[in-house]
Amino acid sequence: MSQSNFSETKYWLRTAHTISEALPYMQRYAGKRFVVKYGGHAMVDPELAKVFAQDIVLMKQIGIHPIVVHGGGPQIGHMLDRLQIKSDFIDGLRVTDAATVEVVEMVLAGTINKQIVAAINAAGGSAIGISGKDAGLMEARRLFLEKNGKQIDIGLVGDPAKVDPTVIDLLQNSHFIPVIAPVAFGADGQTYNVNADTAAGAIAAAAKATRLLMLTDVAGVLDKTGKLIEDLSVSQVRQLMSDGTISGGMIPKLDTCVDAVEQGVEASVILDGRIPHALLLEIFTPHGLGTLVHKG
Repeated sequence: MSQSNFSETKYWLRTAHTISEALPYMQRYAGKRFVVKYGGHAMVDPELAKVFAQDIVLMKQIGIHPIVVHGGGPQIGHMLDRLQIKSDFIDGLRVTDAATVEVVEMVLAGTINKQIVAAINAAGGSAIGISGKDAGLMEARRLFLEKNGKQIDIGLVGDPAKVDPTVIDLLQNSHFIPVIAPVAFGADGQTYNVNADTAAGAIAAAAKATRLLMLTDVAGVLDKTGKLIEDLSVSQVRQLMSDGTISGGMIPKLDTCVDAVEQGVEASVILDGRIPHALLLEIFTPHGLGTLVHKG
């Protein structure tokens, strides 16, 4: 979003106080599912975390069904340091041995998950925390990296192999907000650490979500001059990847967005979680906030 559009959006939020002005933006998505990938600065800043919880509750109150999928990399790293467990990364993925995956599950499905649940409940919502292990929500397959023509074993890191949204249906029908930690069983019964972005995309597709909203620490996808690109088709994403405009850590995020859209999600959005009320700005204002990816 340009600076002028952002200013206009803030003005709209301040002035759209009548039902007639706000109603079209509420009606557009009433009864729809939105998967929100929650991570980055938005999750570690206490004030932003509080605002996030309030926004999730508001979404639920006006008829949207939010599904929160969260990460927790910094918190996992901090706990591993406290326990003096060495942790390495290859291409941004944490090499995960048996000791590390225990800590991953403890932090993701335990501490972080329950903090988010508590924040949503304190804001007036009814959230329930689960992981991919619960009710067979997500089955993972072991992920191997391909590098220079060789397969690299990074340990107990998984990719979603199958998602069964039955438990999400049950929670929604009971008016609860699911908060999901990306930890899953494999077919071998082993626990796997699943990238939160990838898990969110797979859950959005399986749950037939209308939107996948990915909170990040950047404004969205930028062109080569540093200007935000507000709208991209799948074919445009691939073109920008091939010419180097999209690079680094943005590539796997957009791969997830594209995969979700190609599997039936109406649109995916990468937006700046450092901005208070980023979710509401994206959903309920004329211009949105980040980069929207659609089939085209």
